[in-house]
Amino acid sequence: MAASTLRQTQPEAPFVLTIDAGSSSARVLLYDRSGRSVDGVGERTFYDMQTSQPGAAEFEVDRLLAQIARAVDVALEQAGPLTTQIAAVAVDTFVTSLVAVDADGQPLTPLMTYADTRSGEDALFLRSTLNEQAVHERTGCLLRTSYWPAQLAWYRRTHPKLWQRAARWLTLGEYLELRLFGHCRASYSAASWRGLLDRHQLVWDEPLLSSLGAAPEQLSPLVDRDAALCGLLPPYADRWPPLCQIPWFPALGDGAAANVGSGCSGPSRIALTLGTTGALRKILAASQAPPVPPGLWSYRVDRSHHLVGGATSEGGNVYAWARRSLVLGDPAQTEAALAALPADSHGLTVLPFFAGERSPNWAGNVQATLHGLTLATTPLEILRAALESVAYRFALIEQRLCGDSGGDSGGDRHLIASGGALQQSPAWSQIFADVLGRPVVLSAEAEATSRGSAQNAQRAQGARAHR
Repeated sequence: MAASTLRQTQPEAPFVLTIDAGSSSARVLLYDRSGRSVDGVGERTFYDMQTSQPGAAEFEVDRLLAQIARAVDVALEQAGPLTTQIAAVAVDTFVTSLVAVDADGQPLTPLMTYADTRSGEDALFLRSTLNEQAVHERTGCLLRTSYWPAQLAWYRRTHPKLWQRAARWLTLGEYLELRLFGHCRASYSAASWRGLLDRHQLVWDEPLLSSLGAAPEQLSPLVDRDAALCGLLPPYADRWPPLCQIPWFPALGDGAAANVGSGCSGPSRIALTLGTTGALRKILAASQAPPVPPGLWSYRVDRSHHLVGGATSEGGNVYAWARRSLVLGDPAQTEAALAALPADSHGLTVLPFFAGERSPNWAGNVQATLHGLTLATTPLEILRAALESVAYRFALIEQRLCGDSGGDSGGDRHLIASGGALQQSPAWSQIFADVLGRPVVLSAEAEATSRGSAQNAQRAQGARAHR
């Protein structure tokens, strides 16, 4: 598979500027009409999640926005004369995120993330008072700390005065739009990740909102992924003249964009993403979507497509822990020794819950376990056992995801992998292939999420041109 990068002397207009705001960094890139990134145009900015309070995982939202804006500055400078041929801006963000704003649109809270666990007591209360199975089928999401119902209930219980002041509750993508345009919308994709969207009717779930003491008017209007905004407000209109009057498309969930960008747009291609954390996802047409498999989720790509899968809290963070704690030495030598070590030859059992568990059992308070150590156990064996354990967690998700649902037979399914954790470890990729029982094809697209956002904008532009 050829790499999808062009030298800057060979780009084909029109271009799409992409803003990919992940949970640890934001990347701004430029894509040409063929969906290939333009060489020499790209800026990445890193930021740190604030975890000072027990269970907290949040950002100062205006500081985060400022870092993203500086990345746009750099990318536009790198693009030079090509900026006059940028036809659209595409955005995707990590999900879930939550910030309250007052009636003037000013933030009242930090940006809470999916990793924040302070709402554990509230999630438990919601599960005791609501029918979680019914909520899961309506919204595609469970009543857990990763989603808005528990997070909103936590704010209402612990910050009652703030709760009364909050005029609206927004995600990062919506807050970005609010600052740039003065108003904002929620794409079906981004809305579905918060656990408050009726995934069948594509409206805010009023019974669930009512049980939380919130109103639909406190959430953004819903739109599909091709609904664009134009006309930046000051100071951004003066800061980014090439982007002022072109379409900006609403933010997508980064997982949906990653599936599209890696070529996994149908049920026979399953996207396996392994970065710091991990996910296994497939896209189904709305007419094909079955009931949500137990312990998994069902989000939206757009009006016509569901994104079904599961996410793990374990991924490259497990490898990073092992390298740091076991002092494994030279990475190349470690990789070679890891590949040479026979599978399951260590006699160890690992439960890799260093950051709790999400899919499939959603036990957020569990901890990692390493069993079977002897005086003969080596650091390399511990590493191999830990990596195998992560792959087996994905096997549980795949079994629920693919089972008898989706209408595709096992022999017709292809696993397309992306993410730095697998790209940097061929041995781990082989472990995944062995555990899952089928080839794992590594995507040659290093920035599948950004590419998926660009492709969405290009398709939307084409549809707008033919209306």
